[in-house]
Amino acid sequence: MFSEEELKRYNRQMLMQGWGRETQERLKRSTVFIAGAGGLGSPVSIYLAVAGIGNIRICDFDSPDWSNLNRQILHNHNRIGTNKAVSAKQTLTEMNPDIKVTAFTEKITADNADSIAGDADIIVDCMDNFPTRFVLNETAIRKGIPLVFGSIWGMEGRLSFIKVPETPCLRCIYPEAPPSEVFPVVGATPGVIGSLQALEVIKYLTGVGENLKGRLMVWNGVKTEFKNYKAYKDPACPACGGHGPGGIGALPPV
Repeated sequence: MFSEEELKRYNRQMLMQGWGRETQERLKRSTVFIAGAGGLGSPVSIYLAVAGIGNIRICDFDSPDWSNLNRQILHNHNRIGTNKAVSAKQTLTEMNPDIKVTAFTEKITADNADSIAGDADIIVDCMDNFPTRFVLNETAIRKGIPLVFGSIWGMEGRLSFIKVPETPCLRCIYPEAPPSEVFPVVGATPGVIGSLQALEVIKYLTGVGENLKGRLMVWNGVKTEFKNYKAYKDPACPACGGHGPGGIGALPPV
């Protein structure tokens, strides 16, 4: 199933306990849907591509501009005006020509999210707005697959692994969408959170390690602190209709 070059590429990760060739073959058979090819989508897609995820579906309707280039490392100044998903496909296939990357250039909506996700085994939320995050949340619930949530602001970030009915859904944790805004961000912040999102995907697909289920991880980059908060199912959740008290306390949404 692997070429000689692939075996050399994946050698160091295949040395991990519980990994080996069989687990690497599982990654090659896997399909991941990455929603967004920007700040978070860049490290997520790059690390999944070089890890050997066989099929990557990536969607973004926008194109990069100069203000994106401090963090969106899938793109460069020569691709300003090029669709981000198309640019992502070019970067990822150059990094690993042994994987399949499918680019979707439309805006994700309630009408097309299920078809864009296709036969994905897992969805990675790399969006910058909650209305679209909620659409992805509902798609994941309908398909019975996990959603890896990540968000950033300045030098802060948040992360959770969501798999209904094992965990609360995103709407349980964030019942309302925060106001839309142009937020500050330094490029290393999505680098941190995006890398952790990619790791959550890899752990789920390989079965190596434990996922961040039922918890919201909050990273404070200013103080270099990680804190975990327990998430609860909301019995009145319009998305999953969970059981038990909802929310995660008095944390402001990011």
